[in-house]
Amino acid sequence: MIHQPPTALPRELLADEEMRRALEAHDFGTVFRLARSRAGISYSRIAAECDIKPDRVGTLAKGQGKITTIDKVRQIADALRVPGDMVGLAPRPWETGETPAPPYDPQIGVTSVRRRTVLQAATSTGLAAALPALTKPPAPRHLSNSDVERLRHRTARLRRLDEILGGGDTYRVYLGEYQATKALLRTSTFTPESHRRVVALLAEQAQQAGWAAFDGGQQKQAESLYEESRHAAREAAEGDLLGNAYAFLGYQAADRNVAVEMAANSCATITPSTPAGVRALLHERMAWACALADQPHLVEQALDAARAALQERQDGEPQPDWAAWVDQTELDIMTGRCWTELRRPLRAVPVLTRALDSFDDHHARDKALYLSWLADAYLAAGEVEEAARVTGRAWDLSVGVASVRPRQRLAPVLEQLRRHQDVSLVRNVLEKVA
Repeated sequence: MIHQPPTALPRELLADEEMRRALEAHDFGTVFRLARSRAGISYSRIAAECDIKPDRVGTLAKGQGKITTIDKVRQIADALRVPGDMVGLAPRPWETGETPAPPYDPQIGVTSVRRRTVLQAATSTGLAAALPALTKPPAPRHLSNSDVERLRHRTARLRRLDEILGGGDTYRVYLGEYQATKALLRTSTFTPESHRRVVALLAEQAQQAGWAAFDGGQQKQAESLYEESRHAAREAAEGDLLGNAYAFLGYQAADRNVAVEMAANSCATITPSTPAGVRALLHERMAWACALADQPHLVEQALDAARAALQERQDGEPQPDWAAWVDQTELDIMTGRCWTELRRPLRAVPVLTRALDSFDDHHARDKALYLSWLADAYLAAGEVEEAARVTGRAWDLSVGVASVRPRQRLAPVLEQLRRHQDVSLVRNVLEKVA
């Protein structure tokens, strides 16, 4: 029996006259609609497999727009296992038993893979099957500093997955890396310095796995991994990672007083040698904890400290990869989030709008999250129509993202919008999410 991928269209559906006509006409909106209604294949799975934005799949299924490039036709045909002759193509490699190499991606230095390829690797055969250039060599008996450096570079490359995938997709990948490093510590020999660096790497990987667990809705696993990171960072005498472990523990703490205490502990690790990006990150996490605890004076102090750290950062100053994403845009977004939580919409709306105007939709999870705070700020300002418009955009971006956080954040916003169902734009959004 031939194994087919989970999104392969059933043979009886391919034989359906309406499906055949749609395939011949490259009417993939109808193809997607029939795949969902008759084969139970969700739009989010189609989006991931075919490398199409989730909102684009929904738009096509409504009969709006068409697929116009032959490369995308090939990609959809291969993802859904549609024989080439049905869409005007030569027999596909999977029909003939060939396995051509995927195209090389010069930006990341490995063969490029689509989003679903990465997800399949994370949840079944392992990431190495999907990313050949990242395949781990056999663990050496003795780990040198150069071996540790290669492991660090691997961790940095894998961290890029978090830019496009949610924690539900990446958790197993990051957890596997963390567990592999723990195994190395048990089975390999080291110099004192290489051992210290591997323990520091373990702390870094535990934070990344914890973040993915948190993003995927696994709070207990996240907290456990953050605690593991804290102990490893302390053992390795890595103050920056120790501060970040405290910041993560505070970020997910349900008790607001505990969150502020943890954030204060994170800032207490800052020394004159702490990189500017790390200082900015820890101070902005402190600002967030204080915003949740309704301490506006401390919020302003922390945001000012984060802003000063970024202004002091000099070109070429080395920053740890795990903090490299902190920039002025991210700080502006955190500033807007804090003012939203403190019910200061006149401060929040301008800074969030400016920051999000330059924020790419490619980062769907993060943009959906940040838009939820903008919608909340509009509601606090009494701008119901704008709140509805932004909420609808955030909802569209959240579709198909393997993260619990966007929908959690949007839930109270939608609850407030239900009080204004007499507004047509609000009704449209509520109908969409229903």
